[in-house]
Amino acid sequence: MSTPAIEVENLGKSYRLRGIAKASLRDLLVKGWKKSQSEIFWALRDVSFQVPRGASVGVVGPNGSGKSSLLGLIAGTITPTTGSVRTHGTISSLLELGAGFHPDLSGRENVFLNAAVLGIAREDVARRMDHIIEFSGLRDFIDMPVKNYSSGMYVRLGFAVAVEMNPEILLVDEVLAVGDLAFQMKCLDRIREFQKRGKTILLVTHDLVTVEQFCDEVKLIHQGHLVSQGNPSDVILTYLKTYMARIGHLNVEEHGTREVELTHVRMLNENNEEATTFTTGNAMTVEIHYRAKKRLEQVVFGFSIKTGNGFFIFGTNTQIMKVSVPAIEGEGIVRLRIHPLSLMEGKYFLSLSCHSWDHATQYHRLEDWYPFAVKNKSTAEGVFQLPCSWEIKPNALPQGN
Repeated sequence: MSTPAIEVENLGKSYRLRGIAKASLRDLLVKGWKKSQSEIFWALRDVSFQVPRGASVGVVGPNGSGKSSLLGLIAGTITPTTGSVRTHGTISSLLELGAGFHPDLSGRENVFLNAAVLGIAREDVARRMDHIIEFSGLRDFIDMPVKNYSSGMYVRLGFAVAVEMNPEILLVDEVLAVGDLAFQMKCLDRIREFQKRGKTILLVTHDLVTVEQFCDEVKLIHQGHLVSQGNPSDVILTYLKTYMARIGHLNVEEHGTREVELTHVRMLNENNEEATTFTTGNAMTVEIHYRAKKRLEQVVFGFSIKTGNGFFIFGTNTQIMKVSVPAIEGEGIVRLRIHPLSLMEGKYFLSLSCHSWDHATQYHRLEDWYPFAVKNKSTAEGVFQLPCSWEIKPNALPQGN
């Protein structure tokens, strides 16, 4: 069995909340030992795992959960308080905007500086300089002091240096989100190339679609603890259901007068079984239980769906679809049936609402409240499955020729 690329054992990192100096004897006598200890914040605690050589592993979790601290400890830019990290292979890292850059030096000089930190000979860097500049797209600015660079230019140069050094282990933090779309696609293409070459990749990001698409395994960190790890689809759904709604990530919210209350919701698959994972092309039914506190006329029920990244993709209601809703009072059930479910593989959020005919009164709205997953049995790609067909006529000429 080969040695793992990364070994993390009982890893912990603490910070003192007040200042950086250790508590003096006077502090301990005046404030007491317990209070001194209470001023310590643990960014990470008791984290253990291994990353096999050649694996691509995603790290997800809410802001402040300890993800960036974990990458810093693995990269060696932060020293652990407890436990240990062992890496086997050369490392390149892109951990934070402008890390390792000297603001008064030019982009070209900073490339040499970064390479020197990584232990790469100056002549090797000079030989690769054209490739680095070409990838970064900063040829016109490479001799400008980096203090004049935009955040996107920082990321371009930093990533270009990191990947050109041909590391065995690549660590990437959320910084890719700063770059423009074209450069993000360029970076993702390079990551795919690294995967084909058997490189080990550790990726911290809030982009759950990218994590599921690129990673073999995902680790979920919350409040400094490793709370889940394994198959990307399973761990991401756990993250959505357990943490994102609770902490108000994306636009998760609930509001309304509650004259009508959506009391219970069941999501059912094609076999009429309660589920959170559905299949492209099959049926999905949403059973909405409600309670109306008084008789109401012309109530409108609606729903919308967003991607796991919060992109709005579809929404409609009974008013738009000209569905007659009789006057309601007391308890009842509304069923929404989607068949066929044309969504492709991914993670999604379902929102539900009940409001007055003139939209002036929101009775109850549950925004991004119900996460669900879709599996696709085909190898087609995209967000929607479109009804399509091919017609092939070998040796046929266009009409009129």
